[in-house]
Amino acid sequence: MNRSLLAAFYLALFIFSSLAISTPVAAQAPESSDPTIARGNIAAELKEFVETPGISGYENELAGKIRSEISARNPKTDNLGDIIVTIGTGAPNRLIVTPIDEPGFVVSEITDDGYLRVQRLPQGGLPPIFNELYSAQPVKVGTTTGKWIDGVVAGLSVHLQGGRANTPKSSDLENMYIDIGASSATQVRKAGVDVLSPISINRAASSLGYGKMAGASIGDRFGAAALVDLLVGLDPSKVKGTLTIAFVVQQWAGARGLQRILSTTKPDEMIYVGRLFPGGPVAGMESVHRAPRREPGSGVLIGMEETNGTPAGLSADLKQLADSNKLGINSDFSASLLPRSYLPAPTMPAKWAHLGIATDWSDTPAELIDMSDLTSLENLLQLYLQEGLEVPTEAAGGSATRDGMVINHPSNIEILRVLIPSYGVSNHEGPVREDVKKLLPTWAKLDTDEAGNLILQLGTAPAENKSPRILVVAHMDEIGFEVKSISKDGRLEVVWRGGGELSFFAGHPALVHSAGGDKDAIVELPNGWDEPKFEWPRGPENAIRVDVGARSPEDVAKLNIKVGDSITIPKAYRPLLGNRANGRAFDDRVGDAALISAVWALGGPLKARDVTFVWSTGEEEGLVGAAAVAKRLAAEGNVPDYVFAVDTFVSSDSPIESKRYADAEIGKGFVIRAVDSSNIIPPDLVEKVIKLARANQIPVQFGVTGGGNDGSAFVRYGSVDIALGWPLRYSHSPAEVIDTRDVDSLARIITAIAKTW
Repeated sequence: MNRSLLAAFYLALFIFSSLAISTPVAAQAPESSDPTIARGNIAAELKEFVETPGISGYENELAGKIRSEISARNPKTDNLGDIIVTIGTGAPNRLIVTPIDEPGFVVSEITDDGYLRVQRLPQGGLPPIFNELYSAQPVKVGTTTGKWIDGVVAGLSVHLQGGRANTPKSSDLENMYIDIGASSATQVRKAGVDVLSPISINRAASSLGYGKMAGASIGDRFGAAALVDLLVGLDPSKVKGTLTIAFVVQQWAGARGLQRILSTTKPDEMIYVGRLFPGGPVAGMESVHRAPRREPGSGVLIGMEETNGTPAGLSADLKQLADSNKLGINSDFSASLLPRSYLPAPTMPAKWAHLGIATDWSDTPAELIDMSDLTSLENLLQLYLQEGLEVPTEAAGGSATRDGMVINHPSNIEILRVLIPSYGVSNHEGPVREDVKKLLPTWAKLDTDEAGNLILQLGTAPAENKSPRILVVAHMDEIGFEVKSISKDGRLEVVWRGGGELSFFAGHPALVHSAGGDKDAIVELPNGWDEPKFEWPRGPENAIRVDVGARSPEDVAKLNIKVGDSITIPKAYRPLLGNRANGRAFDDRVGDAALISAVWALGGPLKARDVTFVWSTGEEEGLVGAAAVAKRLAAEGNVPDYVFAVDTFVSSDSPIESKRYADAEIGKGFVIRAVDSSNIIPPDLVEKVIKLARANQIPVQFGVTGGGNDGSAFVRYGSVDIALGWPLRYSHSPAEVIDTRDVDSLARIITAIAKTW
């Protein structure tokens, strides 16, 4: 590279400076993909339904699973997609109906560079925060073949926002882009994605303590689980008159399925089973909104449009039936089942009632119910059939390794598939450290220091040798939370470990990593989250709360959760299109993987070279582990000449970031972090790395980005910090995206540096 150009680059850039279901056994329900799931297990059915996307108008996959579960009842499907089971003949003509769709998005445009623009379904009727809770999150995108592929929603990278004016708002659909790993519209369509393809948030149902279950759109699925379970255990010979049970579509899109069923079946009486709906502001009191207020654990709820009304008609009959059988039942507000429309609404039956159960954090990925409420709801429906039906009972029940160590060189993707699912919040890196050990060759002799750093001495040069002393470091920790106290209501009060954006974590499922194993949880949203003018807190978040299902400190203790336990958002390694992948905590598991891969490539201890690899702790908390190593080596008189800190190059390769800086594209090679918030590399050394890369035919980029690096902890003792990285989209979020080719180039340059620098 021309030295004058490099000098001009530095001059221009130097100005820049710088998270036991109460119906026993169900809490341990088998995975929904297990074909041996027993019929009559409502928890397993609900889990499977929650984990199956069903955007309004795109309910086919979920409908297929429901039909399979109730195939013995000969279900019919109309041309709208409603599933209908009819049992018996004559009067009375009773209808029990539940919706199966959920809100989401559809593709409205495909950009030339391979991003998806979207429109929401429905366009209204959801909390103002709904769009924001998709920001920087993994999603599933439906294809023309009926399959779902992984993608992410673009999110602002935390390290790139300092001083930026007019930051794009994630609530605005104009700033919403879906990244499936494509680099062109042609590649998107080749993958089977096109305009009108559905998009759903990636989710798994979580079983919290004390009978709580959480998951995106669980409020849109509990009715289906209850009615499937009811049908499985139903004895048709005991049904009087005609009973129609319908699973209807497009409730979120104008209640079209319900209107169809009401118009075609004309029942004498109807029970609608589903979530309770919020209403608008109270006249004259715009700050007060009519909405359901009961909390999970309140039993069966009767939805009523009159907040202070008394149940009447079928609602009164059902309440009396519940009371006489000692089933908990209460009334709560719910808006009309049939929204306003261009056409007159169909006539409601003479007798009808809306039954539901309470949900916390409604219409968010952390939506939560109490399974005891669902059991009570199903029991009430069985009693309604007046035949004393028996309540269904819960169902019971790459590389070769040797002694847990890898014995063949794993690929970088294989390494990442191990490291990404490993959890290691700052100060809790133990599981990651053990996985790194297992992934290294058996000849690697490892030490762990008092700070928890994992250290591998790859060679020690004799005194007369003039080769430089080199240290390469990548950090093992990730951002998350730590329990600081347990409140009187059983919620966990938590603090950040590392810098995160609350909006990427609040309102989403979480995991508490305790001595008794991982426990499902949700991160609660701040006060006022459901108000139209809600703004995310921008100061220090002093009241982040996490719900594990407990309602007292004693309940928390029974779950073996203690102050000091760490908390993260669940994650997984998800391949995207081509060479791209999604996984939270690529920062800095990619760096860890590159060091592991380089160790394998080196093949054994180096001769006449003084090279040390360090997998460090506490980087996100202020370079804690690296600082401990630097201080110790200085005291020993072994200060490295060069430290190569391997960490993320937070990239503006995103449709919503400013390209003013950090403009390194994923897939174009590793990146020299020439300038970041903690270090400036001397220009001649930037040029030296570039020459080494080109000599070895390794793709290379260089630039300026935000954030600090572990190497800066060594500078005060005399080391030169040469920070290396790889371009990362949507840093510090569940939506992080890499190109695996960059991991390969990073591992190769580290190998070359260890051998020849």
